[in-house]
Amino acid sequence: MEAVIATGGKQYRVSPGQVIAVERLPAVTKGSTVEFTSVLLVTKDGTLVAAPAELRRAKVSAEVLGERKGRKVTIVKYKRRKNYRRNRGHRQIATTVRITKIEV
Repeated sequence: MEAVIATGGKQYRVSPGQVIAVERLPAVTKGSTVEFTSVLLVTKDGTLVAAPAELRRAKVSAEVLGERKGRKVTIVKYKRRKNYRRNRGHRQIATTVRITKIEV
């Protein structure tokens, strides 16, 4: 069984047992469970399982494995002939979760 969930402005195709990194989830601790209620699609063996009315009740449960920082993204600003140079870095924090079950 697979599902497509939306969280953090992105969509993820997930199945039970899969480990994914999503945008940082607020106020979660390692070992706690999280439910994603924004389910866009549920399939089983390539066939559609849930109709749009049933997707409102669908949810995906996941276990939080921890948080980590992503790769560093460098931001460089430069204006020629004006002696203006700025160099900044940023590391986005992501929450790692393991999908436990998909309910329809």
